Amino acid sequence: MSEGNSLLYSIVTAKCPRCREGAMFPSGTLYTTKFADMHKNCPKCGQTYEPEPGFYYGAMYVSFAFNVGIFLVLLFLLHHFVGEVTMGMMIGVIVVLMVGLLPIIFRLSRVIWINFFIRYEGPASRIPRKAGA
Repeated sequence: MSEGNSLLYSIVTAKCPRCREGAMFPSGTLYTTKFADMHKNCPKCGQTYEPEPGFYYGAMYVSFAFNVGIFLVLLFLLHHFVGEVTMGMMIGVIVVLMVGLLPIIFRLSRVIWINFFIRYEGPASRIPRKAGA
């Protein structure tokens, strides 16, 4: 399997879970007010990116796990490199970091969530295009 077809590569680059070629999000929108906009379907294979209404509610659990992990790492780092960790310091660092990482965590959570349910079928040129796309 080439690098372009690996699951990890397709998650990190936010590619379609079915063909791992089409982009899930429009390019150039990561740190804009349109960071949450998604393509309706894969431009390569036609896979719908919202299989059912409310599909991405589950992605909130993935996002929560990322945020808890980040909080624990920050707590560990602050505890080891700062003499006394105050509540204000912890809240300030977390707010700044979470606001900065919001678009990345949002997109990564959605990409991981859809990859739980839609499996890779091969390159877009070798699989039938989904109807209605």
